[in-house]
Amino acid sequence: MQRLILSLLVSATLALAGCYTNPVTGRTSLVLLSQGAELTLGAQSFAEISQKEKVSKDSRLNARVNRIGQRIAQAVGNELPGAKWEFVVFESPDLNAFALPGGKVGVYTGLLQLAESDAELATVMGHEIGHVIARHGAERMSEGMVISGLGEIAGQVVETKTDARNRQMFDLAYGGIATVGRVLPHSRSNESEADRMGAIYAARAGYDPRAAISFWQKMVAQKKAADSAGSSAGRIGALFSTHPADEKRIADLRALMPQVVPIYDANRGRFQAPAAP
Repeated sequence: MQRLILSLLVSATLALAGCYTNPVTGRTSLVLLSQGAELTLGAQSFAEISQKEKVSKDSRLNARVNRIGQRIAQAVGNELPGAKWEFVVFESPDLNAFALPGGKVGVYTGLLQLAESDAELATVMGHEIGHVIARHGAERMSEGMVISGLGEIAGQVVETKTDARNRQMFDLAYGGIATVGRVLPHSRSNESEADRMGAIYAARAGYDPRAAISFWQKMVAQKKAADSAGSSAGRIGALFSTHPADEKRIADLRALMPQVVPIYDANRGRFQAPAAP
């Protein structure tokens, strides 16, 4: 009983001390992992992914992803402290992308084939970066710590230690090495928040946020085709496993457009090439 009470007290104390406010949406969440630890773990995971996965040597694809990524990074500004942006294309048929703390972003060639316009790709990359800025992975880790009452582990993470146990928790929260190329296991509410942030970041970067709607319409079509074929369903199944229902997601994005299209209108001129003399 005493141990249970102590665990609850530790969890309550950590909960009070670990509030994080999303700089875009204003939502507050419980985050016990320090940003320093998050940056360290993100860099370690990205280095391992880059070694294990096949990095694309296609200069055209890499240039496209880097160009869009740099504009989104500019739009993010100081909302991701300590970011050392890196954008990498991986050879894989998976319709996926991911982002890790520290500004590490990976995009798979399968997704690049589907996201035909730069605006579509910008909304996807903005969505993944939104997960990082909202600290959704750290939020999941923190929730697990509190639920299980693991005050000792929480303390170690807050102190930015990066032992094997903390790395395992991080990998599980962010998708990790074992599930590279698969969508991060966020809740549906986290996904909806990232959708909103992705549209805002794309608009700030001068990309039409309405492309998020056309992209998800394509994803729905791909899902239906995969369901019919059966054999390729695994390539996109994980992308939908924790996401909002297709119709609701598209409806929510449509409802968001009156708020974000004016942001796009105000910023698109910043990135247009000057007219030829």
